[in-house]
Formats: sequence, structure tokens, C-alpha cells
Amino acid sequence: QVQLVESGGGLVQAGGSLTLSCVASGSIIRRTMGWYRQAPGKQRDMVATITSGGNTKYADSVTGRFTISRDNSKNVVYLQMNSLKPEDTAVYYCNAGGELKWGQGTQVSVSS
Repeated sequence: QVQLVESGGGLVQAGGSLTLSCVASGSIIRRTMGWYRQAPGKQRDMVATITSGGNTKYADSVTGRFTISRDNSKNVVYLQMNSLKPEDTAVYYCNAGGELKWGQGTQVSVSS
């Protein structure tokens, strides 16, 4: 089964930027991939998705600030996060809508 490894999280101040990466151990070229996040005590929510053809969707809360992209040749999905807010603090995961085993995620913490 395809394994997913997320990285790139960290602690930043409000207004800062981070770029997250998700490396898949196998081909994801035909899959719609997405980034999801889970804050403490809350459910895991979709942040952004990208189809195999590059069509993207975003949660209203991140539209205009986050950009999802993918490199199918490397089996990597990225999430560029700009203008970060304290409410963006969460563990971020990538997946294909839950079809794949969830990775360990990467922690993003935004201080005010």
C-alpha cells in the first residue's frame, strides 16, 4: 500500500509562510490528492484538493492564502501556505480522500 510522509511544518508567527510536502511511496498520478488538518479537539477537515489533471478546490477559510500543487513525476503533493493565522494551527495530513493509510502528519503552529 502507498505510504504517505508529510513534512515542512513548524512554528511561525502570524503572517508568515510555510510550504508542506507529502511524499508518496508509490504512484498517485491517477488519484485526487488533498491536504487535511486536525486541530486539538476538532475533527479532521479538508483544506485543499487537487485532481490528477490539476484542478483545485479550497476550503473557504484558506482560499486566497493557500496553494496546492503536485509533481506527478516525483509522487509529491505540496501546500504553500501564506498569510498564516493562529487558527491555521493544526496537524496537517495529505491523503486521497481517506483511501490511503494516513501518515503521521506534520504540525503547523502559528503564534499571534
